[in-house]
This record gives sequence, C-alpha cells and structure tokens, in this order.
Amino acid sequence: MPLFDDMPLQLEDGDLQYLPHWLPAQTADQWLGGLLAETPWEQPQVHLHGRNYPVPRLVAWYGDPQASYGYSGLQHQPLAWTPLLASIRQQVEAQVAAPLNAVLLNLYRDGQDSMGWHSDDEAELGRNPLIASLSLGGTRRFDLRRKGQGRIAHSLDLEHGSLLVMRGTTQHYWQHQVAKTRRHCEPRINLTFRWIA
Repeated sequence: MPLFDDMPLQLEDGDLQYLPHWLPAQTADQWLGGLLAETPWEQPQVHLHGRNYPVPRLVAWYGDPQASYGYSGLQHQPLAWTPLLASIRQQVEAQVAAPLNAVLLNLYRDGQDSMGWHSDDEAELGRNPLIASLSLGGTRRFDLRRKGQGRIAHSLDLEHGSLLVMRGTTQHYWQHQVAKTRRHCEPRINLTFRWIA
C-alpha cells in the first residue's frame, strides 16, 4: 500500500501516521552510529509455559526517574537520558506536540530478530497512548491486524530515518508485529517513545 509523506494511514478505529523521510539521511546515519556505540544492550528472558526464552532482539530502556515499565512479565527501570537521546526526544516531542518521558530501544541484529504480535496497552501508558516509533538502519516490515483476527490487514516498510506515530484508540483495536524474515537485513534500531503515567 503506497503512502505519501505526511499522509495518515486510514485505519478504522485507529490513528496512525507514517512519515517516511522524517530525518535527513546524514542525521539518521549519525544517530544510528551513536546509538550502536553507546547503548548498553541487554537480552532479557521471558517466562512462557514454565520455561525461559531469550527475547529475539536486544533492548534498552531509558526515561525519567519515575518511568519504570512492565511488559511481557518484565519490569524495566529506566537508564538516565544520554545527551543524544535527550536531543532525539526533544525533536520527536516537537513533531508529535506532546510530552514523552521514556523510550524503549530495540536492536534487530538481522532478519531473525523480531517482535511478536502485541498492542501497547499496558496500564502505565494510559487510556489512549501515543507511541512515536523512530526507525534507524535496515528497513523492516511492520504489520497490523485487527484484534481477534489472524490475517494481516496492513503492512508498512519502516525505512531509515522514518517516524511512525500511533495515537487515539489504535491500541484498543489493533495489534502490530515485526516478523522474522529470511531476507538479508541490515541491523536496525527502533526507538519507541511514550508517556508513562
């Protein structure tokens, strides 16, 4: 489905906007290099059906001191903002015209790193959360499906330097994923900014 710059995807019961060229390429390259070099990546374990499994990507959680966050049975205490992440946050806040006090960084090392179907609907995010998702590095496909349905309804290729913004009731009615792929993929960092109530 082709999308135009600054054109919101017409998502029934949702509000999603994709800005494919949000960052100039040089800035995106600088941010990617800086984050790859300075981030203390972790690979937490999730407990499912009596066994522990490593999360299929590397993660880091940054935020204001009170912005602890729980998902998939994991509780994350925030690292302090670095100068680079504080600058990125300021520019994302200006774009979405809303305050953001935390960010989850995901490093997808190759096509076998992934994020399963989920909604960002944890209680700490409030009733209608705003999620601003910045992509740096290799392009990966982002899928959407209605809750309770198995088939993919929409897919977007999230490009280097792009910003995807989800707001309103999106998380009530929709799930999203970044699926595994056998295609060659360059490393990708995804920064999902949000407000922790």
